[in-house]
Amino acid sequence: MTQLTARLRQGRASAPAGFDRRLVPPMVLGSILNPVNSSMLAVALIPIGRAFDASPSRTAWLVSGLYLATAVGQPVVGRLVDTLGPRRLYLLGTGLVGLAGLLGTFAPHLWVLVASRVLLGFGTSAAYPASMSLLRSESDRTGTKSPSRILALLSVSNQVIAVVGPTLGGLLIGAGGWQLIFSLNVPLSLACLVLGALRLPKSAVAPADVRTDATGMVLFAGSLTAFLLFLMDPAAAHWYFPLAGAVAGVVFVRRELAHSAPFVDLRVLGGNYPLLATYGRQFLSYTASYAFLYGYSQWLQDGRGIGAAQAGLMQIPMALTALTVTALTGRHPQVRGKLVVGSLFQIAGCASLLLLDSHSPVPLLLAVVAVSGVPQGLNGLANQNALYAQADAARMGASAGLLRTFTYLGALVSSAATAAFFGDGATSAGLHDLAFLLVGVSLLLLILSVADRPLGRVGRDG
Repeated sequence: MTQLTARLRQGRASAPAGFDRRLVPPMVLGSILNPVNSSMLAVALIPIGRAFDASPSRTAWLVSGLYLATAVGQPVVGRLVDTLGPRRLYLLGTGLVGLAGLLGTFAPHLWVLVASRVLLGFGTSAAYPASMSLLRSESDRTGTKSPSRILALLSVSNQVIAVVGPTLGGLLIGAGGWQLIFSLNVPLSLACLVLGALRLPKSAVAPADVRTDATGMVLFAGSLTAFLLFLMDPAAAHWYFPLAGAVAGVVFVRRELAHSAPFVDLRVLGGNYPLLATYGRQFLSYTASYAFLYGYSQWLQDGRGIGAAQAGLMQIPMALTALTVTALTGRHPQVRGKLVVGSLFQIAGCASLLLLDSHSPVPLLLAVVAVSGVPQGLNGLANQNALYAQADAARMGASAGLLRTFTYLGALVSSAATAAFFGDGATSAGLHDLAFLLVGVSLLLLILSVADRPLGRVGRDG
């Protein structure tokens, strides 16, 4: 009996403990920094434009600056997470968020505000790849194949914050002006720093192990910037922008595939066509999502004549729908059904913008928002689960960072489209033109989801 008891105790001691739930608060809080700043700004663009006498085509740089910095920052931070461990990058990134908040709060003119958004983009690049890396290491430690509940929690928190953000932003603007949406980053940053320092595991990897592909960074940023400049003001006279972007992009790809320590680890895509399709779906999902978010919020204020605070409150149905859908489906790791349904509702939400004009009744405005919450609750979660199943475990940080890069590439395209269609203000005609583009993007998302047969196997054995 004594020997049996000793063996049982030894077995319990050697068995891996469950997921370390002390990691959850810093992971969740850090991962929401980008969506909360993205979504709050949606209702602040019109007030900021009025404060600095700037048109929508100029305030669009507040959106583009954040996502250009994040698109550049995500891949390198993902690789650094794989190399240095998540703790160092998490603390550095969330610290930069606080500095960006201070800079934005006291910005004397628009371009300083844009600079604060760029700094914010770099700062918010760390938490997501750090969280995915922690999830993978915890799964390896505990023997859990797919921590679907933790993935669902991250997705729920991100999706809910993204759709609650306009309401929160509207309330802050009503309480003390648009500066408060920047000031909020200071306490959020401090909370992340405290939780990260206390709860994230330390890494034994030395900083000397890191090599930086500076040339790759310049080529990547140059290619994106050139395309963005053209999309912000498309004209035949600006033909040199897409040409320069294409040349820089080709050189970038050739260099990264040959480099031993690339800035963007394109080798994560080597032969992994399902993962490449997931990145494509992420791009299409967020092109429509962000264009709807920023375009609809600006139209409510400029085209429909609703104040910023009220426009924010009118986004509440989106939050409720997204939260309900994610809560109902989040624990199920299967992804194909979510993407098909999400695509169909995304088509419906974007097409419904064609029904709106300056006299549209409030119930119709609320219904449009509620419908758009369904894809918000499905698409991001499904693509995140797909990535977790498809990516190489040793490159999870880089793969997760690249998923966010495609998210922000979609945001950049949406920002350029909004600037182009709202060149003369957020009018109903501009909103309708934007809607036609978004319906086309959403149809491509549906086709890519239906045609991807391997996608149907993801989550069946999870």
